Amino acid sequence: MSAISVGQAAVLGVVEGVTEFLPVSSTGHLKITEGLMNIPVDDQSVVGFSAVIQVGAIAAVLVYFFKDIKRIVSAWGRGLTNKDERYHHDYKFAWWVIYATIPIVLVGLAAKPLIDGPLASLWVVAGSLIVGSGVMWCADQMGRHKRGEDDTSFKDAMLVGSSQILALLFPGFSRSGATMSTALILDLDRVAATRLSFFLGIPALTGAGIYELKDALGAGVGAAPLAVGTIVSFVVAYASIAWLLKFVAKHSFNAFVIYRIVIGLAVFGLLATGTINA
Repeated sequence: MSAISVGQAAVLGVVEGVTEFLPVSSTGHLKITEGLMNIPVDDQSVVGFSAVIQVGAIAAVLVYFFKDIKRIVSAWGRGLTNKDERYHHDYKFAWWVIYATIPIVLVGLAAKPLIDGPLASLWVVAGSLIVGSGVMWCADQMGRHKRGEDDTSFKDAMLVGSSQILALLFPGFSRSGATMSTALILDLDRVAATRLSFFLGIPALTGAGIYELKDALGAGVGAAPLAVGTIVSFVVAYASIAWLLKFVAKHSFNAFVIYRIVIGLAVFGLLATGTINA
C-alpha cells in the first residue's frame, strides 16, 4: 500500500499549487494538511513526496516565465563564448541565480537529518508561521520599494537566495516569504521582489524534487500518487502565479501576514487539544 493515496495526493497537489509561491509556506500547509489526513509528517516517503510535487509548481514557473527564462538563458549561453556579452545584465543575472543557490544546497545536505526529523514537527511549523509573519510585516514597512528588477545586483541575489535557508530549516517560515521579505528590506519593489523569488526558487526546488524522488518511491509512495500530485500542483500553481503578480502590484503583504498568524494560532490550538499529531 502506498503511504499516500491518489485522492490524498490530489488534495496535497492543490495545497502545494496554491501555496508554493504565496508567502504563507507551502511546506507548512502540506504538513498541516497531512496531519489532518493522519499522514505521518516526518515519514521519509512523505517528506520526499512533498519535495517531488514541488517540481510541478516549478514547471508552472518555467511555462509562465518562458520568455524571460529563454532570454536569460540565451544571454548566459552567448556570454560563455562572447566576452562582450558578459556585460549584459541577463548574463550576470543567470550566474547570480546559480551562485545564490549554493548556500541552500550546502545547508540542505548538511542538515538533512534535522530537516527530515525534529524540524518537521507541526509545533515548528506553527511557530515559524507566526514568527515569519512578523518578519514579513517589518520588511514591508521598512522597504522603500524604489528599486525594480533591472536594479538588482549580485549582493541582492546572494542575500535573497541565502534567505531560503530559513524556510529549509523552519518549515512554516515560507521560502517565498523569506525571499520576498529580504528583497523588500533591500528596497526592491513588491513586483521585483516577487519575480526574484520565483527565479531563485527554480534551481533550489527542482534540485530538491529530483534529490528526494528516490526516497519517495523507494520508501512507500507509489508512482500514481506522485504523478497526480505533481500534475495537480502544476495546474493550480500556474493560476496562483498569475494572481499573485497582479495582487502585489496594487497591495501590501498585510493580508498574508494576518492569514499566517491566524493559521499558526489555529495549528497551536489543534496540537494542544490533540486534534492533530505533531
